[in-house]
Amino acid sequence: MLFSLCTSQLVGEVGELSEIFQWKGEVPKGLPDWNAADKEHLGEELSDVLLYLVRLADICGVDLGDAALRKFKKNGLKYPVQRSTDYAHGFFDDNNNNKVRGLGFEDSQ
Repeated sequence: MLFSLCTSQLVGEVGELSEIFQWKGEVPKGLPDWNAADKEHLGEELSDVLLYLVRLADICGVDLGDAALRKFKKNGLKYPVQRSTDYAHGFFDDNNNNKVRGLGFEDSQ
């Protein structure tokens, strides 16, 4: 019951966080165009998400620090810097070690 309640609350807070950005599109780093009140509201919603996430991890017996470090290592192997950089610049690997321009899923439609 506690798990279900906590996940529902976490999802609700993520929804509130998402709502802040819903109509803003991409925003520049540091949010230079945002006023102090909007930044404070964002901080509050981010904090709510963090607190529910930490509580959920505690309920489940997951050490978030250890889990995050393991995930960083896994992602480093799965997405090496060069591959990630290529993807960010619009290239993908066509499974034959050829870099191809595009999104990578054109022929899967």
